[in-house]
Amino acid sequence: MTTRIIICRHGNTFDKGDVVTRVGARTDLPLSLSGQVQAERLRAFFHPDDSPYKFERAFCSDLRRTRETALIILGNAHPATLTERDFLKEIDYGIDENRPEAEVINRIGQQAIRDWDSKAIVPNGWHVDPDEIRSNWRRFFTEMSKTPGDVLVVTSNGIARFCLSAVDSIACETPPLKLATAAFGVVTCSSENFTLETWGSKAKAK
Repeated sequence: MTTRIIICRHGNTFDKGDVVTRVGARTDLPLSLSGQVQAERLRAFFHPDDSPYKFERAFCSDLRRTRETALIILGNAHPATLTERDFLKEIDYGIDENRPEAEVINRIGQQAIRDWDSKAIVPNGWHVDPDEIRSNWRRFFTEMSKTPGDVLVVTSNGIARFCLSAVDSIACETPPLKLATAAFGVVTCSSENFTLETWGSKAKAK
């Protein structure tokens, strides 16, 4: 039996009409109303009565948006106790932290955003160490692989994307790096191999 790790991005922190900002490690926003709805959809999707999932372990960062998403998903249906892990905290966007997205694009250019979303090339001024994040994912996979069962991880977009370059193999079509809000991927882990099974899946409303 292998370990199955479900990696979710937290739900929305902005609703329609809000000024969207570049929310990173130093901006601790709660879920917005639409983000709560997204988390509830994930809760229903992963409920052990209606799915093959049963979370024995669960992890998030210390940011409210990840913790709130994880707690909603778990509810009272899964035996996991939620634990915070430092490496799951969002990246630091430096001088662009919590600035309106239009201002960020004006400073670094649309191509820099495309390169970040498609190739994980870090724009100038952001505080990111890709090698360290990949190493953190590898260590986490190794740790989790020692005990079989389902593991829930709720993190942020800047951290989640480096999961794809931390696995040993990819069993699905080559996915985009960016994980949309409330989307998730699945990594199966054994002592010999870490495999990305899916990426970018969404829980549909029932």
